[in-house]
Amino acid sequence: MWLPWNRIIVALLLAFLFTIPASALRVKENYLFYCAPCHGLDGRGEGPNATPTQPVTPRNHRNPKEMEKLSDEDIINVIRFGGRATGISTLMPPYRNTLTEEEILELKDYLRELCQCSGPR
Repeated sequence: MWLPWNRIIVALLLAFLFTIPASALRVKENYLFYCAPCHGLDGRGEGPNATPTQPVTPRNHRNPKEMEKLSDEDIINVIRFGGRATGISTLMPPYRNTLTEEEILELKDYLRELCQCSGPR
């Protein structure tokens, strides 16, 4: 039996789901799946795979001083070709065959949101 509060909860959930663009959900899901194991759920470089035995500490995506050194193209290339191709870290895998070009661009924009910064001026 549907009680009045059940209908309210269902209505709120439906309103919530239909007001968030699909791309916003997708980019967060992609970040959590592909990036968070090293960079952490909140992007501070403290994910479960970020151990002291790694040769390089994962980048803190929330650090504007570090992130604004990177151009948008730098970020896209790291996501697309991985750390080895960009001289950053051999542990950062390439995602050009895993993510679409649109998803890579969305991740770049999401990283800019996390750091609240833009690239070099």
